[in-house]
Amino acid sequence: MNKADLVEVVSKSAGISKSASEKALDGAIDAIKGALRKGHSVTLMGFGTFRVGKREARAGATRVPARKSASRPPGCRSSALARH
Repeated sequence: MNKADLVEVVSKSAGISKSASEKALDGAIDAIKGALRKGHSVTLMGFGTFRVGKREARAGATRVPARKSASRPPGCRSSALARH
């Protein structure tokens, strides 16, 4: 399912227009992104938790000596209810 499909499903289930559901979806995604940028986690009960991970710096895997810098990749862990 892509964003357009999700917008259509939300608009039908909520009984609102597609433009209104797209604005709501964009607002929710922006709020999650903002919280992750600040280092916070976002928990949606029954769905899952979005969080910022921690990846330490390490040596590169190629023959040329290189250093992979530390990073903070975003991640999502789904809840048990969402997996079934």
